[in-house]
Amino acid sequence: MRLPVPPPLEPMLAKRVAELPPGEGWIFEPKWDGFRVLVFRDGDEVFIQSRDEKPLDRYFPEVVSALKERIPERCVLDGEIVIAQGSALDFGALQMRLHPAASRVKLLAGQIPASVVFWDLLALGDRSLMETPFAERRTALEKALAYATPPVHVTPATTDLRRRGLPLAQGRKGRRRRVAAARALRRRGLAPARGRHRELHRPEAARAGRLPRAVPSGLARGPSLAALGGGRGRPR
Repeated sequence: MRLPVPPPLEPMLAKRVAELPPGEGWIFEPKWDGFRVLVFRDGDEVFIQSRDEKPLDRYFPEVVSALKERIPERCVLDGEIVIAQGSALDFGALQMRLHPAASRVKLLAGQIPASVVFWDLLALGDRSLMETPFAERRTALEKALAYATPPVHVTPATTDLRRRGLPLAQGRKGRRRRVAAARALRRRGLAPARGRHRELHRPEAARAGRLPRAVPSGLARGPSLAALGGGRGRPR
């Protein structure tokens, strides 16, 4: 691949805190309960990298096919692979997809297909966005995926969690929902080597107490997470 931000790239991991960060200049997003991935596409080549820099392509052939049809021909994206079952994300089903037998991988791709939710754009065409503030990267992400359809999605986001609330995705059954907060002006870092990006905080609970466990109506509709499509997650 000849991308301005080539693999492998070390993702920035979240810093768990007890409360939401105070002050202005934050963008809040749901914390998805899936496999963290960095997606690199250069024409017909698609590489899905896990958080520990291992390839995941072979385990999710339906996601690779969808990416070739729904994302720009040359780009680097940051997000999460998830599987929704009913009104919750099913991490157990996601783990089942990591099977060594190709025949089983193909069977599971049809039985329990995965979706991918993106929250960051690190490169587009020949341009690296690693030194671009996150708020600008978010806008570029929405434009790049404006016409994407399930199973490719842009995560919802807001700049005013207290006033407007955030349509958060449901985590594993029986677990609290979590929030990610990113500095709007945060730059990702220098490419190409193992850069880290957003300053993230993923608390288990908001200052006012636990976040509700139920999925908001219309957010997750079966395995496709259909209501998340179309890049309509602009911070507001």
